[in-house]
Amino acid sequence: MTAIEQTEAARPRGTRLPRRARRNQLLGAAQEVFVAQGYHAAAMDDIAERAGVSKPVLYQHFPGKLDLYLALLDQHCESLIQSVRNALASTTDNKQRVRATMDAYFAYVEDDGGAFRLVFESDLTNEPAVRERVDKVTNECAEAICDVIAEDTGLSRAESMLLASGLGGLAQVVARSWLHSDRSVPRDQAVQLLTSLAWRGIAGFPLHGSEQHH
Repeated sequence: MTAIEQTEAARPRGTRLPRRARRNQLLGAAQEVFVAQGYHAAAMDDIAERAGVSKPVLYQHFPGKLDLYLALLDQHCESLIQSVRNALASTTDNKQRVRATMDAYFAYVEDDGGAFRLVFESDLTNEPAVRERVDKVTNECAEAICDVIAEDTGLSRAESMLLASGLGGLAQVVARSWLHSDRSVPRDQAVQLLTSLAWRGIAGFPLHGSEQHH
């Protein structure tokens, strides 16, 4: 059950929940409010009301609004990093790896909770702690892609990281553009188009030990 689903299940005021379940419920309520209103317009009163709890209960778990926002970022940044790692590990066929990785980004932005907006469209990126987390998800996803490129092509770490950053950035920006266009192209077709574009580029670097030249 997701945090937002737990919020829906536990919303009536006065319900006693185990601490972990209450925390997840509060995170779900906060996500709804932050996604809908942005960080600056959101108020702890709104979040407490959405969760069906008193403000003192909210403050027992999170000392302030920024702490709540950072907890959500930690959760959702790790979710994307893990999805990209799983995609890369799902096959040894590199074209399918590219497709799985592109699809991981599309799945992430398509999630009904809108968590990607907190990560990639935050109105708080001037806050160092937020910037650090956004940079972390970008870098760790690129590092995961870089590991595969470096191993398979024999390119230097620096060269592989440039290519990996390009692939990750491409996936993230296009997936968001696709969502904002009201998914005018079916997801599978959009992923295939992006995979074709990315594969035409990365396939130009032959496997390490191959006699082909580029």
